[in-house]
Amino acid sequence: MSHDRIIELYERHAANFEKDRSRTLQEKAWLDRFLNRVPDSGKVLDIGCGMAEPIARYIIESGRSVTGVDSSESLIEMCRARFPEQEWIVADMRDLDLGRRFDGIVAWDSFFHLHVDDQPAMFRRFASHALRDAPLMFTSGTTHGEIVGSYHGEPLYHASLDAAEYEDLLEQNGFDVREHVEKDPDCGEHTVWLATYNGQTLR
Repeated sequence: MSHDRIIELYERHAANFEKDRSRTLQEKAWLDRFLNRVPDSGKVLDIGCGMAEPIARYIIESGRSVTGVDSSESLIEMCRARFPEQEWIVADMRDLDLGRRFDGIVAWDSFFHLHVDDQPAMFRRFASHALRDAPLMFTSGTTHGEIVGSYHGEPLYHASLDAAEYEDLLEQNGFDVREHVEKDPDCGEHTVWLATYNGQTLR
């Protein structure tokens, strides 16, 4: 199944991804909304950080510190070369357990590579790494289902739950939805969620 090959695909195509990833920062408006909820010297956990550009770079240049997590060792090595003063960790997000909490968590264009069966458990992991009032921002699809695209001639898996499922998972794991826009025309048609952690996990 293509969802089982995401990690090796990004590792194999790390150099291609570094070249292909746009640095135009169409995500800026959303990142600003996210950072408005993070203390000026706060610590941000970037889950699926890629090679640290442009998302992590923008966060770092705002004065916050970043702990970046990605399953590709090659992409993490690029992060370490670019920003050696930050923390970069090779890990599968499904197993993430850092034993500490952050002032903000972002999973931009990464969480949606998980199989639909793996996505619900991630909300417990988000909650276990969030300080009270910390923002969580992630991208998703708009309906429950799977789509297999293509990257350099290989299948690239994406999956999503529907909006009601995400709303329930956020609520049950202690997050209050602050903003949710489907197919934002000002952000490359991304569907974006911005929530904050209230510390009252119900599951």
